Amino acid sequence: MGPVKGGSISNLLKDIQIPKMFRAEQSFKKDRIEPEQIPGVVREQLSRPEISSRIQPGMNIAITAGSRGIANVNVITRAIVAYVKEKGAYPFIVPAMGSHGGAKAESQKELLAGYGITEEAMGCPIRSSMETVLLGYSEYGKPVYQDKNAHEADGIIVSCRIKPHNAFRGPYESGVCKMMVVGLGKQKGAESVHSDGLGNMARNLPANAKVVVENSNILFAIPCVENALIEAIPTEKIFEREPELLKIAFSNMPSILVKEADVLVVNEIGKNFSGTGVDPNISGTWSTEFGKGGLQVKRTCFLDLRDSSHGNANGMGLADVITKRIFDKLDLDVIYTNCFTSTVLRSGMMPPVVYDDKEAIQACIRTANQIDREHARIVRIKNTLHIGEIMLSEAYYEDVKNGRYPGVTALDEPQELEFDEQGALLTQI
Repeated sequence: MGPVKGGSISNLLKDIQIPKMFRAEQSFKKDRIEPEQIPGVVREQLSRPEISSRIQPGMNIAITAGSRGIANVNVITRAIVAYVKEKGAYPFIVPAMGSHGGAKAESQKELLAGYGITEEAMGCPIRSSMETVLLGYSEYGKPVYQDKNAHEADGIIVSCRIKPHNAFRGPYESGVCKMMVVGLGKQKGAESVHSDGLGNMARNLPANAKVVVENSNILFAIPCVENALIEAIPTEKIFEREPELLKIAFSNMPSILVKEADVLVVNEIGKNFSGTGVDPNISGTWSTEFGKGGLQVKRTCFLDLRDSSHGNANGMGLADVITKRIFDKLDLDVIYTNCFTSTVLRSGMMPPVVYDDKEAIQACIRTANQIDREHARIVRIKNTLHIGEIMLSEAYYEDVKNGRYPGVTALDEPQELEFDEQGALLTQI
């Protein structure tokens, strides 16, 4: 049973005032590949002799596609498929997403469809299976697995994104090594590399990836870095190049430029945005002690779960409050499959649930200690993937107008947030 409107919690919160808010634009680095440029950039990278020579006529080639909301991932994937076909080879796509989708083959295929990656759109088969083969054991004794369909292909192209991880730090975080070990390793591979906890991921990830490279036919990787870079990497240079690209990803990563807040309001969470629903590198809400950074905030509420996440609200435990809307969408089977595999149980823990959006914001204001409630510093974002435009409470307004926060520009004046009769937030960012 979820919360009810007008109950004891509603009465506790009804007199909490939500401050006026204004829209603001955040400006970041301008390095960017426009969507229409992507096919040409991919083709240019794949046409390099040391890359193109690895694709031979008649080869069956597996191309990875993950569960993250990479910008234009369908465009990138389709461009890779087209080039492989042009070379006379036979491409197919493999969902490479570890335990996501409840560790079910059909659900993982559905996740890809949500990104526009379908057999019709890509022009090649999608072979989704949870069946794996054991490649061997790492130097730390960890078993290393690989998707059976990919392993039986004549070669594998690792398409992915390189970015800071949401729970640990190391020279290899979210990127090529993780895609080879966790994505292509399916549930078993994900469980293996996480089994010593996130504190040991920095060593286990490259160790397991080394077994993958030595015992399967990885042709090359073609990661993207935020929206600014797509680069093909020969297999033998992955371990050298990935840490360099991770540094670029860190330098290009956007952030909430006001740096500190009393309350963070996140319109929507989901696996398409981050493994933990929100990217803690942005939100500052970490699931382990092994990561750091992001917004310094006292209370955080999540208002909705993206439908394309298919009930997977893993990461809801990083919020202080969630809404009944999210509660009603939860699929505990897929959430717990995910967090039991990663061993990070906090991500799947249930925070307090309130009836609506208004109460979620009010609850955060009410329970944040040692703040000026009437002038609470509130940041509101759509999600952690899109923070070019945000909302800030009135307490920030004069500082923004006076240039205290470089890169932040006020787009309008503070106004009351609008809610419908059911407490749903109507004001758009």
